Amino acid sequence: MNAPTKADSRIATSAVRESGCASFAAHRLRKHADYQRVYEASRKRRSASMSWFLALQAEVSPSRVGLTAGKVLGKSHERNRIKRRMREILRKHIDLLPKGCDLILHPQRIVLTMDFTKLEAEVLRILQQANAERARASTTEASPLGKAELTR
Repeated sequence: MNAPTKADSRIATSAVRESGCASFAAHRLRKHADYQRVYEASRKRRSASMSWFLALQAEVSPSRVGLTAGKVLGKSHERNRIKRRMREILRKHIDLLPKGCDLILHPQRIVLTMDFTKLEAEVLRILQQANAERARASTTEASPLGKAELTR
């Protein structure tokens, strides 16, 4: 039996990173100001086990996601577990993020005990709704009658 060497594991890890499946670190909201901008530019939407906010980005950059887990959700190990579950789902479906948008997810405590496949289905539903809303926003911005009719 041949054990994989460190070089083999580094090659596999770099291949996974190039394909975009390793992590979604480049797609994370990090700064407090970014979170505040999203809160101000959007309205709160609800699903069965979480609320979410979606805002168009000011500049052209990759889509970003923010996760929040306040102390209301439980002790630190419970909050960390919620965030790990959410990050794993988002990592798998990073390609479904709406282009040119920032998304913040606020999970509720039920996410901790929820079946992983149900949680994944709910996050996918949220991503589909976010994409539909993004498409709606882009059609109203780039409407052929929008600016042309206003100038006449």
